[in-house]
Amino acid sequence: MGGSSAFRGFVPWIIFWVVSGPSTWVYAAGGAFLAALILLPLRHHKPVRILDIVSVVFFGALTLAGLVLGPSRGQWLEHYAQAISSGILAIVVLGSLAFTPFTEQYAREQTAPEVQQRPVFKQVNRTLTLVWGLAFAACAVLGVLAQQVSHGKDWLNWILPIVLIAGAFKFTMWYPRQVRARAAVAAPARP
Repeated sequence: MGGSSAFRGFVPWIIFWVVSGPSTWVYAAGGAFLAALILLPLRHHKPVRILDIVSVVFFGALTLAGLVLGPSRGQWLEHYAQAISSGILAIVVLGSLAFTPFTEQYAREQTAPEVQQRPVFKQVNRTLTLVWGLAFAACAVLGVLAQQVSHGKDWLNWILPIVLIAGAFKFTMWYPRQVRARAAVAAPARP
């Protein structure tokens, strides 16, 4: 999925997820917003991806909402900010399936142009994008559930989401290799 540039695209979200908590979510959103602005690839003459744009818009809006609403009127946002962030990612990633799959934007950086034209390239990226979208959707649901229970919040807010994201990363590394291996076995031997 494009290694370092994909990771760079997730840095604002990682900052937000790690720093965000009761009474720190506005700072987390502000830090994520600054990171998103700093990491915009405009200076490097690289393409701006949907994740770059969504990061700037979402974290800018979240920071502004936190500042305008204040602690008393923004308490619901404090409780659901992480779930909302995962939900936004799920919508963006799953929505990209209608256009250019989210992962394809990164995969093109490390794939030869002739490979990018093959139907299998699109199919692999549709599958990877679906896995990421479902992982983010599950994290959003877990975040909402965490606000409804009195016990097990750490499991719902941290442990299970980390397992889901780690699983999506592992699947992203494994699945394209499996597809290439199957294609190599199915290819007719050349004389």
